[in-house]
Amino acid sequence: MEPTAAATDQYLDFAAHARGSSPCFVEWATRVADDPEVLAWLDRLPVVKRQPNLVFAAARWHGVPAPGPYAGLRDALLGDDGAIVATIRSRSTQTNEVGRLATLVPAFAEVARGEPVALLEAGASAGLTLFPDRWSYAWTTPDGVRRAGAGPVLAADVSGPAPLPDRVPRVAWRGGVDLDPGDVADEDRMRWLSTLVWPEEGARRARLEQAIEIARADPPALVRGDLLEELPALVDEAGRHARPIVFHSAVAAYLGAHDRERLHDLMSGLVADGRCHWVSNEAPQVLPRVTAARPVPAVPHHGFVLAVDGRPVALAHGHGAWLRWW
Repeated sequence: MEPTAAATDQYLDFAAHARGSSPCFVEWATRVADDPEVLAWLDRLPVVKRQPNLVFAAARWHGVPAPGPYAGLRDALLGDDGAIVATIRSRSTQTNEVGRLATLVPAFAEVARGEPVALLEAGASAGLTLFPDRWSYAWTTPDGVRRAGAGPVLAADVSGPAPLPDRVPRVAWRGGVDLDPGDVADEDRMRWLSTLVWPEEGARRARLEQAIEIARADPPALVRGDLLEELPALVDEAGRHARPIVFHSAVAAYLGAHDRERLHDLMSGLVADGRCHWVSNEAPQVLPRVTAARPVPAVPHHGFVLAVDGRPVALAHGHGAWLRWW
């Protein structure tokens, strides 16, 4: 979903994206897309702030029940005294879905080749996905369940020749960069992350709480700043500890078209110079040169293109539920 698309398109796309996961959000998004008054209300916001999950979370933050009827959302938005708008303007959709690790770990393992790695996340939010070594994995394949790691379980259905490891990669250093990194000790920020989880997804919310506790025990090194400016120096810092892997998921979509190209050029150059590996996990239209590097199967809703060093290797569910390697 493009965060800068027209509001009607964003909300219809979000409804399709939420189908099967959140009946409440399917109804809300579909109704918004056909409600001229609410669309006019959204037009008062900066384009990037009209995103459905951000607007819905802000409404829920201020007491709109979810699951709940569309009328509750509509009344709250149209009757807003400025509180909901202020929350939308000051907050962002930093979900930081830890379930993605079930699809990222095989890519990490492929480039790690049994050696320790330094993980550097671009758009790290609170850094919750920087702890692949603190979880265990259950990958269901046509040949049975493959397992690795120790800790709370993350599961995914896997097809194709995915390089599923017997052991999770050893992490020698972990860090990240974000325009507004979250502090796992900040209860307000963590409650906001919980509010971003869709209302019917209790298991995701519980997983988020586990991830917060894991990060609180050993907070990663997070830098506030523009990833395009900060990444080269951070790669050098990570490289003092182990072979760096720079990764990002559902982050490049928030960059403009020019900056997406800059990101591709930056990461391709760092890889070519042997300074790091690059694992990207983005919607297919976000990094077009990555997607064009190799024929990519049709990507279903909820699907990202997972690529290693700029070459697509798999399709991955946006929240980590499945992985289709080819």
